[in-house]
Amino acid sequence: MSEFVTNPILPAIRPPRPVQDNIPPTKRRREALLSTVRSYIAAQHAVPPLSLEELDEHCDQLIPAAGLDRRYRPYVVVLLNNELWLETLAGVPYDRRLLLLPQCLRHEGLCKGDVDDFGLICRQCGSCLIGDLKTEAERLGYVVLVAEGSPVVMSLIQTGRIDAMIGVSCLEMLERVFPYVEAAAIPAIAIPLLQDGCANTSVDADWVWEAIYLTSSDKTRRLDIESLRREVNSWFTREHLSELLGAPAGSTTNIAHDWLARAGKRWRPLLAVCAFTALSDRPQAAPSGGVKKLALAVECFHKASLIHDDIEDHDRVRYGQKTLHEEHGVEIALNVGDFLLGEGYRMIAECDAPPRQIAKMLSAAAGGHRDLCIGQGEELAWLRERGSLSVQQVLDIFRLKTAPAFNVSLGLGSLAAGAGDGMQQAFTAYSESLGIAYQIRDDLNDWAAQVSQGRTDGPSILLAIANQHAPKATAPDLEKPLADGQVFDRGRQLLECYKQRAIRSLRSLENANLKGLLRRLVGKIFADIEPMGCCNDYKAGDARRGRAGRKSTR
Repeated sequence: MSEFVTNPILPAIRPPRPVQDNIPPTKRRREALLSTVRSYIAAQHAVPPLSLEELDEHCDQLIPAAGLDRRYRPYVVVLLNNELWLETLAGVPYDRRLLLLPQCLRHEGLCKGDVDDFGLICRQCGSCLIGDLKTEAERLGYVVLVAEGSPVVMSLIQTGRIDAMIGVSCLEMLERVFPYVEAAAIPAIAIPLLQDGCANTSVDADWVWEAIYLTSSDKTRRLDIESLRREVNSWFTREHLSELLGAPAGSTTNIAHDWLARAGKRWRPLLAVCAFTALSDRPQAAPSGGVKKLALAVECFHKASLIHDDIEDHDRVRYGQKTLHEEHGVEIALNVGDFLLGEGYRMIAECDAPPRQIAKMLSAAAGGHRDLCIGQGEELAWLRERGSLSVQQVLDIFRLKTAPAFNVSLGLGSLAAGAGDGMQQAFTAYSESLGIAYQIRDDLNDWAAQVSQGRTDGPSILLAIANQHAPKATAPDLEKPLADGQVFDRGRQLLECYKQRAIRSLRSLENANLKGLLRRLVGKIFADIEPMGCCNDYKAGDARRGRAGRKSTR
């Protein structure tokens, strides 16, 4: 078992504070605004440094043109300035950069650090993000300070030790520091805190990680992942499926094509394409037909597993429609699932890679298929006995059920690009952490629906956590521990833990393109996840009202 799964050190979770009024309230909206700003800057010919007056003039153009709320103006100014300096900062060596973090990111109640005249001395207690950010930035060569205020910034600029700066702070402090940075004309990127108040604040952590790792050697940093995802999705129309798989001839192929074309997030084929893109000589080039076939192979395997999973779990609905066995009967559904497995292997064999690479791809796919079946078998065994599972047992099942598909996707993409086996350890660790986080996210989202139906569909991390407090309890008995928020807090801790582990697992990768792209994918996959209100306002009645079930979006 991977070291990234056992004995996780959990970050402390504070009750979520609302995002302040002049910042978009959800991660999805902040990402959308960042994309808008990037498109705007790409069409301009502005050369940094720009004065605050010049940035205001750009805001006057951008805000009405994009239909933005004017209260977000200070936030837009920061994003505009960041984009202007991005390319310049990317060219500055890590050991000539300053990372400035605010003390208010720490967990005031649990922080073991000391504060002196220069700022916070972090003791790596794990109660907040500061320790991880500081350790990794210093490993890269950064000067790191956990301190507040413009005097610190100015003194470091004057020493000549730094040529660029990445800062995390509240909007008010960023506005006060801006004149000093502008006067020094050094490249600077700022990531705004989501709350002011100088205590127990939070930040879009993936934006901080992306800024820390920013380097001109990453040729994919300007690659629009969302556009690439839309392109991958377009390969799963009936028309494109016929081009890649061949025109359907008979009921089995027709049903299989329909099933492939149904909804889904397509993260697995996107992972394969991203791995290939990052490792190829021309990362901006359009994916070839062979790459499309590998992406299709990954989705064939995934959609086949869903057919079998639905039969085994007796589920009736997926993607808001009848499951395949409900629509066509178990016998036909089983046959279509088996057919899709064969199609997946056929697509690998026909992907135009050299024979030696194809052999490695087939071996990787077979290994992933085997691991997935072992994970599903563990879940089926649990369903028969219905015994209590520990948190570690649930995480192990999550690892075996979800990680193999991610791992195979990365392996196929990298092998298609001609990469060797040296990245496999990092891929495995990344896939395990990403897969576990993905399953925990589903559990957090789906618990209310499961309780409202008086059932749990499978091993649940929340049920396992609750059972630690009441080992013989059933789902209805667990409403009290759910209502007081402790179970959801623990679930959110685990989610954050494995998201951060996915990022840390990339440290050993030496290819900047791949490292950057996979790191950004973590943020993209979990971009729609906001701090859950469950920790302080979940009520037992919420469970009875329910939500859409877990089978809708995989």
